[in-house]
Amino acid sequence: MSASIKNINDIIHGRLRLGVMAYLSTASPVSFPELLKVTEATNGNLSTHLTKLETAGFIHQEKGYKGKRPQTLVHLTDEGRSAWIEYLKAMRLMLDI
Repeated sequence: MSASIKNINDIIHGRLRLGVMAYLSTASPVSFPELLKVTEATNGNLSTHLTKLETAGFIHQEKGYKGKRPQTLVHLTDEGRSAWIEYLKAMRLMLDI
């Protein structure tokens, strides 16, 4: 892989999606409320970006219940972990580190 801006994954590179991927790379699964707190996003904004990541196959949202309350857990997929590692490699090449 050469140092080229073309190697930067646009799906991951958005600020909020980048934050979600970085957090999930170290703490997966994570509850939706925890992601809200960490990213300081609104419900709707986070939901929209999670849908983009899920459509790309980078995350999986598990909807269920904890007692009688709805709960959404967000998991980083194997494909998402691979994409995250490739993203980091591309950024390192761009930064020449």
